[in-house]
Amino acid sequence: MTELLRRGRASLAFSFFAQGAAFALLVTRIPAIQDRYGVSDALLPAFLAAVPVLAGAGSVATEQLVKRVPASALLRWSQPVVLLALVGVGAGDTMLQLAVSLAVFGLSVGVLDASMNMLGVSLQRAYGRSIMLSFHAAYSLGGIVGASFAWAGAHWHLALWVSYLPVVAVLVPAVLVGSRWYVDSDAERVAEKGSEAGAKGDGVVFKLLLPLCLVMTFAYIGDSTVSNWSAKYLQDVLGSSEQLATVPYNVYMVTTLVGRAIGDFGVRRFGAAAVVRLGALVAAVGFAVVAGAPGAWVGMGGFTLVGLGLCVLVPQTFAAAGRLFPGASDAAIARLNVFNYVGFLVGSPLVGALGDAWSYRGAMVVPMVLVLVTLVYARSFAAQPDRYGVGHERPRTADVGRGSNGL
Repeated sequence: MTELLRRGRASLAFSFFAQGAAFALLVTRIPAIQDRYGVSDALLPAFLAAVPVLAGAGSVATEQLVKRVPASALLRWSQPVVLLALVGVGAGDTMLQLAVSLAVFGLSVGVLDASMNMLGVSLQRAYGRSIMLSFHAAYSLGGIVGASFAWAGAHWHLALWVSYLPVVAVLVPAVLVGSRWYVDSDAERVAEKGSEAGAKGDGVVFKLLLPLCLVMTFAYIGDSTVSNWSAKYLQDVLGSSEQLATVPYNVYMVTTLVGRAIGDFGVRRFGAAAVVRLGALVAAVGFAVVAGAPGAWVGMGGFTLVGLGLCVLVPQTFAAAGRLFPGASDAAIARLNVFNYVGFLVGSPLVGALGDAWSYRGAMVVPMVLVLVTLVYARSFAAQPDRYGVGHERPRTADVGRGSNGL
């Protein structure tokens, strides 16, 4: 059983890595995609918004699909589809081909994100200690690798499909082979605990889940602020060079990786609620530094703090949903995952609108305040006496009962 869990953990971590790389390859080459297809500035937001909207639909569908199909099977087949859709984005010639490829990418990403975190939560339950942050650290590492390949493609003026195809050609067979060792939760064993969460019907009480949904939304508003506005903020507001303006997001990704790599140790030692509170405070301080920065280097330091703080919130939110609803964690995670895309949709337009109407310094205060609101909901992350997670660690048990390959 221990070896089964180790293989399941390694294979799932690789899936997180592959998804981080795929997503980075898409979002970092948006200007090149726009040029290839002749998408106007007015039409581009519609294309970009369609991806998270469809991903939300895919996540909702996953809640229903997982009642009939194991999460491991959904992940096994959705991940290659995501990667192949990425090649489709780079290889098409017409606006219709772009629209179809992005639609397939969005729908399959919703299924992938939901099923991937479902398996992560069930594995954490089996391990009896915090390991979710390590999976998201693998995602951050994949994002860094994907962004690096994207930079190389742009630097050497490679066609999009030439940039994408070698990465996809390696990742598709690798994730298919790795999927042999995915480990599903033992639904019947976990369902016995469902009544302990005060569950009824399908096991998810939305009133209990709502605080986590809000935290997820606020975290992604903060994340999208950095990813979409950090370069513009440094260059236009703080007067940096064009080259220096590209640095904050890279530093943000690196600090996210570092924070997630060590975050599980903090959860085991101090508990999830304490780590979430600290993360929210550090991220809020980071946004405050950015808003008041006198120059580019101080602003870059602020974005670094934002990365260190925000990086713990999303993984711990998924983990908390698993603890709150041990008998219906898959449904809870599928619903919670939708708010990932809500935050992504709201964050960038909100900051842009406030920046244009008021000031970009003032706009940075908004994610700062929203992240601070997380402190109000931190108690939702604490282990409860009648739920999984007391003491933040426990002996390994057979909560995960079978591999997807029938072991």
